[in-house]
Parts: sequence; C-alpha cells; structure tokens
Amino acid sequence: METIIFYILSIVILVFSVLTVTTKKILRAAVYLLFVLGATAGIYFMFNYNFLAAVQLTVYAGGIVVLIIFSILLTHQINTNLDKINVKKIALGIVSSGLGIFLVLSTLNNFQFVASNNQATDSSIHGIGRALLSYSDNGYILPFEVISVLLLAAMIGAIVIAKKEEA
Repeated sequence: METIIFYILSIVILVFSVLTVTTKKILRAAVYLLFVLGATAGIYFMFNYNFLAAVQLTVYAGGIVVLIIFSILLTHQINTNLDKINVKKIALGIVSSGLGIFLVLSTLNNFQFVASNNQATDSSIHGIGRALLSYSDNGYILPFEVISVLLLAAMIGAIVIAKKEEA
C-alpha cells in the first residue's frame, strides 16, 4: 500500500512540476506549485519525517505560495498570460537539465557510500534547532544564512519584475 501511495505522490509531483513551468497563466502556476509542495510533504510524512513535513506544509505550501498568490492579485496581473517560450530557451533548458541530470547521476555513481559508525542523531525539535544554529562541524548555520540571502535576493527580484514601468 505504501508503494502505491509513493508512486501516486511521485506522479503528482512530476505532473504538476511540469505544469508549473509550462502553463501560461501565472495564477495557475502558483496553484500547481501548491500541489507539488503538498505532495512533497506527503512523501515526508511517509518517511516519518513529521517535523520536516509540517515545516513543508506551513512554511512553503502555506506561507510562500499564499505570498505568491497575494503578490499576483495585488499587482493586478491575474489575467496576464506569460510570454510564449522561445525555441532557443527550450533547447537551452533541455541541455541544462540534461547536464544537471548527468552531473547528479555521475556524482551518485562515483561516490563511495559507507555506513556511519556515529551514534544516532537527535531528531527531536530541540536537536534539529541545535544542529541548524550550530557553528560546529555538523552545524548548518552557514547554509541557513546563505539560503536567507538567496530568499532576500529572490524577493528583491520579484519586486523589480512586478513593478510596472511608468510611461
């Protein structure tokens, strides 16, 4: 039964991911993204990553997508059709996606996976918070800060794109 649910969620993620990047209606793209993020949370629940699934639902599916939808509605671009994609851009996207897939598969193929003899990690909320904000070797403060700067840059870019030029 779990296998069937996993395949259903995987198909939902794949189909709605393609629909997100290929639709011409920007509001539909945001709704399709909501389905992708919800199905991703479903997979996290299947793997018993309850905290990560809850964060996925509240922060991404609940917060980010709602923010995107409000941005679309507040900038009066709900009926805006996105431009038709140029053939050169499609070819460049296919080539870069193929290159990315090749790099991921070659890295996975060449990496020597070894079993860790370390003690079990603490998966409680306290342990996750300590690992996120730790400066030690197993800490994630640097990636956490890099992601926050990336999100800030994305917000600034979205504001610049959404701002209409006055003629």
